[in-house]
Amino acid sequence: MDLWRIVLEALDSLASNKVRSALTVLGIVIGVGAVIAMLAIGAGAQNTITGSISGIGTNLLFVMRGGSEEVRNPQPLTLGDAEAMRDPFAAPSVIGVAPVLQGSAEITFTGEGDIVAAVGVTPEHESVRNVEIAEGEFINEIHLLGRSAVVVLGPDIAETLFGRTESIVGESVRIEGQPFRVIGITIAKGGQGPTNEDNQIYIPMSTAQTRLFRRSGSDHVDMILVQALNADAVTTAEEEISAILRNRHRTAIGEDDFTTFSQQSFLEVAETITNVFTIFLGGVASISLLVGGIGIMNIMLVSVTERTREIGLRKAVGARKRDIMLQFLAESALLSLFGGLIGIVLGWALSMLVGAIAAASNADINPVVGIDAVLLATIFSAAVGLFFGLYPAKRAADLEPVEALRYE
Repeated sequence: MDLWRIVLEALDSLASNKVRSALTVLGIVIGVGAVIAMLAIGAGAQNTITGSISGIGTNLLFVMRGGSEEVRNPQPLTLGDAEAMRDPFAAPSVIGVAPVLQGSAEITFTGEGDIVAAVGVTPEHESVRNVEIAEGEFINEIHLLGRSAVVVLGPDIAETLFGRTESIVGESVRIEGQPFRVIGITIAKGGQGPTNEDNQIYIPMSTAQTRLFRRSGSDHVDMILVQALNADAVTTAEEEISAILRNRHRTAIGEDDFTTFSQQSFLEVAETITNVFTIFLGGVASISLLVGGIGIMNIMLVSVTERTREIGLRKAVGARKRDIMLQFLAESALLSLFGGLIGIVLGWALSMLVGAIAAASNADINPVVGIDAVLLATIFSAAVGLFFGLYPAKRAADLEPVEALRYE
């Protein structure tokens, strides 16, 4: 019996029980659709997270106070440390240094207000952190030297206070009850949670030190951002920074009272987390594929019972065990194949629906239906069909002709 004839007979058999075949296929459709949709959502989330991190700059280093647990009293980072990192002879791989003071503050305007993340910065922060200005200007040296009461607003803050993000420069707001003049609005980058840059305000470092954030020392800072020459120079820049801080803090190697993080570190952690998340989603969705496979086995066993006399008659006129087995395997494989193809379309449609809902909710997630997910789901669905069709096919092939012909 040739393959084409086996396929035609399998199609004819499935067509004779349309409703039953359709319900059986439905289980595979849901399984494949769920797997593809979940993998697409996971891939979209991963792209969003890694894209946000990469957008900050792959050549950026974060230097923070505190090292290993053995270091009991770590020295604070200071403006002097930041200045030492600017030395082109001690740190030739460094092209930008931006110390930062961080905290929260209440900002108000004519009764409207909010608690926001406030960042005390120097002019270098604009280039080091890739801050883009939509209107006005960023903090400059004059503001820093004069301890000016000026502020740059994120677009979310501007929207909350003024109901708009344009024509705001020159307006006066109050931060912790003190008047500040708005000199700029940043371009929206998108984001959620406490690290959302659109929900931050920037003020001069000197103003933050004297008016908003009290530290144990007048030159203490919370973090120092360092920009390396390029992504390849990050490791070298990290070594140069470590050498400078060990010398200034008089600490031995292995007893650092500071910690450095690179964007690559954050990217690796984010990719690991999102990969686990994607695998988990795909694993949960694949359970429905197994349920669909059990449905195929159930229907094929019923089919074997219903067609016992037909099987006996075929074997009596010369059909081999292999022919009978191939016939039932073909039927189960076609059921899973049809389900897989329809499931691909369903998975793509679900992914687009999730993307549309995310866009409507201002969530920056764009599901990506990859060819690897499609192939994985299709191959897995075909394997499920063959695996769960194997037992019914073998059972049909093992029927004795005489006993099969006697079956009522």
